[in-house]
Amino acid sequence: MTRFGYTMLTEQAGPKDLVAHVVRAEEAGFDFSVMSDHYFPWLDEQGHAPYAWSVLGAAAQATTRIPLMTYVTCPTMRYHPAVVAQKAATLQLLSDGRFRLGLGSGENLNEHVVGGGWPSVDVRHEMLAEAVEIIRALFEGGYVNRRGGHFGVESAKLWDLPDRPPPIGIAASGARSCELAGRLADLLIATDPDAGLLGAFDEHGGAGKPRVGQLPVCYDTDRDAAVRRAHEQFRWFGGGWKVNSELPGTAAFAAASAPVRPEDVARAIPCGDDPDAFVAAVRPYAEAGFTEIALVQVGGDTQAAFLDWAEKTLLPALREL
Repeated sequence: MTRFGYTMLTEQAGPKDLVAHVVRAEEAGFDFSVMSDHYFPWLDEQGHAPYAWSVLGAAAQATTRIPLMTYVTCPTMRYHPAVVAQKAATLQLLSDGRFRLGLGSGENLNEHVVGGGWPSVDVRHEMLAEAVEIIRALFEGGYVNRRGGHFGVESAKLWDLPDRPPPIGIAASGARSCELAGRLADLLIATDPDAGLLGAFDEHGGAGKPRVGQLPVCYDTDRDAAVRRAHEQFRWFGGGWKVNSELPGTAAFAAASAPVRPEDVARAIPCGDDPDAFVAAVRPYAEAGFTEIALVQVGGDTQAAFLDWAEKTLLPALREL
């Protein structure tokens, strides 16, 4: 059975609101939650970027049932993998085993802030693979010493370890990342309903493992208002990973998405309050083989209304899939 999740999007809400939203999502009956981990929003109009790990710690204490997950953390530049391992182990303890560690190779938008430059994609994949190996070694307990091609670890040890380490997910968008995910991850993360990605994941060891998708939606009783809001805040979405991972800041995203029209966004993102339109947008993910699908409601100040509608109307409709 497909599970449906709620996204805490750090780009469009402050830390206290994000915690309140996931508490309500738990009450509404969502099966899991995911959270972005960015230093910047994609567009100035979104207006937020709190520190995800502090918010996740608060969310772990404010909720009791709903699973939590990073979607995704880059463990190679802003954060050293040894620090990511410590954060993830701590959050697994705080949440009583409800945390999953979603990892990816990062975006220039967020990683440039530490002044290390932006590597080519093949180097980023090498760094990610090495980082996952370090994190898993630390999850096993004991001291870890590594001298790899990209990271050094000297006598590192996690002193507070959960009985069950957090499962690790890897974000994939192409052949190389699918190979990494199949070989190194406990689950696949992807944002496109591409059955080919899932097949490549299976070929490299992913068969039988969960695969988590995500898509934006824009609920509003006024469909025109929903389209305007989706265009204002999510017109960057259609650029695709190969473009979006390279852009360095909000001005670049604004320029790249300048030709995008409201009607273009409305074709890609279900807008309004017709549950059939939302179910139709979700269906390709279910048919491709995603076992979990997380929804992103566009607009930080619309979450309460969306969650009320989701509880009463959308989730029952989705469960008919």
